[in-house]
Amino acid sequence: MTSVNDLLDILILEQLSENEFEGTSETVGSPNVFGGQVLAQAINAAYRTITNNRVLHSMHSYFLEAGNLSLPIRYQVSIMRDGGSFSVRRVTASQNGTVIFILSASFHKDEKGYEHQIQMEPNVAQPEDLMSWSDLLEQFGEMLPKKTKTFLEIPRPVEFKPTQIPNPFEKKNLPPYADIWFKLKGDTSSLDLPTKQKILTYISDYNILSVAIQPHASKAHWGNLQTASLDHSMWYFRDFDLDDWLLFSLESPSTSNARGFAKGHIFTRDGKLVASVAQEGLMRPIV
Repeated sequence: MTSVNDLLDILILEQLSENEFEGTSETVGSPNVFGGQVLAQAINAAYRTITNNRVLHSMHSYFLEAGNLSLPIRYQVSIMRDGGSFSVRRVTASQNGTVIFILSASFHKDEKGYEHQIQMEPNVAQPEDLMSWSDLLEQFGEMLPKKTKTFLEIPRPVEFKPTQIPNPFEKKNLPPYADIWFKLKGDTSSLDLPTKQKILTYISDYNILSVAIQPHASKAHWGNLQTASLDHSMWYFRDFDLDDWLLFSLESPSTSNARGFAKGHIFTRDGKLVASVAQEGLMRPIV
């Protein structure tokens, strides 16, 4: 995938029946289906059963089995509630009859009320002053660890620019914080809010678990850890545009029992908080 149009081709599902849909997969460099893809496809399925113009405001999910890239994924939507203000859907994803993922999503009608938000870090480096993943590959590709180089070589519909780039050869523990700018490749001016939410959810599964590894970087890295997303939750606060860079501000409050917990906030460049994310992932040392 090289543009937003390629991404949308993956996220939009084929309808099999009134509440049943099917999707295909595209690799992001992992041997298994990317969690962000399953999240976004499940939200697509849930949205397809919403007929009252309500908008997704939160979702909570669990990854139960690794997804097989070569098999289609079937999404079954259960209509749990259509109340006066909220609609709730439950989505079950399966391959060959085995459930690999479950998601609950809540949709809310447009209402007016009080507003406040936390502030974005005022002195964060701007994306124009930073190197992207593509820049890193171009300038340092031959010096990077083979696994890192292979991962960066995968074509992606989104560009990432971290404000700090750890040296993979420096065995040094790092603070459990990270700020990463991201931007879609291609024209995003005509996308509606539900589509932008699906894309944002897809991107939210990138980078998040890495911040939980950073405090242990003197010993731990992707090559000696078994990692997997265990659950993923997201809250959507405000409409936003995808035609400029967005900032994913991440932190990891804790790791324990071979699990890492991370959370993050997504801001527009001008500081509008559009979503928050939380995830716990497997971080099992390979011995």
